[in-house]
Amino acid sequence: MRSLRFRGKYLAAAALAGGVGLAVLATLAVLEMLSWEGAVQLAVLGAIAGAVAVNTLLVVRFTRRLDTLDRRIGAQAKAVTEAIGADRLEMIKSLDSTRNELKRVRAQALPSMSAELSKALNLQGRNDVEQQVAWAELRDHLEPSAPFMPSLRGWAASPDVMRLLVRTLEKHRPELVVECGSGASSVWLGYALRRSGRGRLVALEHSERYAELSRRLVRDHGLEDIVEVRYAPLADWSPGTEDGADGRPQPWYDLAAVDDLEGIGLVFVDGPPEATAAQARYPAVPVLMPRCAPDAIVILDDAARNDERKISNRWLADFPDLDAHEEQAEKGVRVFTRKAL
Repeated sequence: MRSLRFRGKYLAAAALAGGVGLAVLATLAVLEMLSWEGAVQLAVLGAIAGAVAVNTLLVVRFTRRLDTLDRRIGAQAKAVTEAIGADRLEMIKSLDSTRNELKRVRAQALPSMSAELSKALNLQGRNDVEQQVAWAELRDHLEPSAPFMPSLRGWAASPDVMRLLVRTLEKHRPELVVECGSGASSVWLGYALRRSGRGRLVALEHSERYAELSRRLVRDHGLEDIVEVRYAPLADWSPGTEDGADGRPQPWYDLAAVDDLEGIGLVFVDGPPEATAAQARYPAVPVLMPRCAPDAIVILDDAARNDERKISNRWLADFPDLDAHEEQAEKGVRVFTRKAL
């Protein structure tokens, strides 16, 4: 808008000057002091000179505006460059800090992590090999009649624990074995009892569906005469007057499932599952020990877990006549016997 007003002023001034010049030339021509032809030529030349002068002024004005704009652009560019430079410097500092942190992690944490990972992998590798060896030894030793045996490990007992159970069975030859929990281990224990030539197994199972699956496994291997899977839903159990009892009820297998059991020679505690209650397997000893033979053995699976360690320590505290020792196993195992009188 300023440019338009500026141009209008100059054009008005030029028009006024041109009008005055034309009036002077016309007067001179009328007074015959100048020919009309000369007056016209002078008028044209004056108009051209005026246009040149106006354009010159406009160019000068425009050049000044450009210089001002150039200085402003230069100042803005400098400010932007300085800002970008500062941000870039901060970015470089941040990247340097990150790079240094990565160097520190690489120098300190990675070797430790690598060592721990290598240790874990080596341990897992040794465990895998040991379990494969134990499984092969069990199969070769028991000579099962079925071509396929149920898998061990995971939810089921690991082969190394099953190998310990088979050795214990063959050494002590119990008349009655009670298993807290059922499944693949019930079949392997059934074959071990058949090989020893004596004894039977009663497996307690809190899940009706899983109890039926375990019975089907037992039938598939023709072990119904040795292995009995009893459905025993979880029910509130109270310690009563046993030594060390604190009176707090907790869920365990329905006691009706063990009412007829006497002279138990081996108890394998592998249930109920840990998720059913805190120290879910604790009632096994206070419930079953009164029904056990004097030389009975209790084997606790998963003894490396925190809950099972608490159960184990609680058994020893509540029943002073018990003794215990550890056996090497993937998931930990602890063997309990009565102290010699």
